[in-house]
Amino acid sequence: MLALTLEDFMVELNDGSIKNVGPKNKSATVKLFDVEDAEAREFGDKRAKLVFEDEEGNEIQVSLFPEQVRKLADDIEALEAESPAFE
Repeated sequence: MLALTLEDFMVELNDGSIKNVGPKNKSATVKLFDVEDAEAREFGDKRAKLVFEDEEGNEIQVSLFPEQVRKLADDIEALEAESPAFE
């Protein structure tokens, strides 16, 4: 399931073209639940891409620098050691 929340978001759709209208204070939150597939790939010369997909084909891609990937790996390792979620 993909949940998308858009804040202060307004666009103009005209003849198939999307144009930003209004101030540039837009923000979004995306959540993907019930992930069926997750993988890591190279992204350019300096980043890694994490790709998550659910059973309905919704997909989220996240590009991270190596130090962010290492921090995430450390966080996961700590969870494995301390959290009942990994029992």
